[in-house]
Amino acid sequence: MAAQLTFDLPVRTARGREDFFVAACNLDAVVWVDRWPEWPTHALAIHGPPASGKSHLAHVWRARSGAGHIRSSQVDRDQLPSGLSVGLVVEHDGQSFDDVGLLHLYNAVAQAGGSLLLTGDQAPARWDVSLPDLRSRLRAVTAVGIGLPDDELLAAVLAKLFRDRQLSVSPEVVSFMMSRLERSLDAARQCVTQLDAYALEKGRPITVRLASDFLSDRESAPAGDTTEKDL
Repeated sequence: MAAQLTFDLPVRTARGREDFFVAACNLDAVVWVDRWPEWPTHALAIHGPPASGKSHLAHVWRARSGAGHIRSSQVDRDQLPSGLSVGLVVEHDGQSFDDVGLLHLYNAVAQAGGSLLLTGDQAPARWDVSLPDLRSRLRAVTAVGIGLPDDELLAAVLAKLFRDRQLSVSPEVVSFMMSRLERSLDAARQCVTQLDAYALEKGRPITVRLASDFLSDRESAPAGDTTEKDL
């Protein structure tokens, strides 16, 4: 069998609805996104760990609704985004944000008849908010969580991440990496990124042997090496 060639190609991340893998850990969030515009109120929140699929689902909803996007740290009380009558995704990026600005934005979307999708690592009720009016509104938002992936989802995501990098790997490579991965999609993303770079550096195709060498080199690298993130 001819060896698999490796190229330093641009990464193309698939974002279509058909590319999102539905599993027990994210089914509730998928159902709620698909339920739009029949939400109980104008606002919905999706929360979960990094790389769990929040941004992907938000992209799916934006493509369907025509909504805009803004990060929580970009919210400005003096300049609200346009298009609020359609909808808006507010992604909590973990940085501090303007409580008054977010309250004004929340109210403005409701008054304009639009929909608001909030995303973050935690449910909005747990966001660091000092303004009582905003806190009460965030607590009233319907919040749906995404949990940790099971083996089937983790395997599917690993395979997709390799495909997004235009890499063809065997099922044995996916199984080998799964047996050594932390059960999180963020760990899967880091694994594929680092393994791809390692293969390019070594000039070798991604095989079980290469993956094993990659893990051995990681374990023997000096402490404090910034490439040594836990998988």
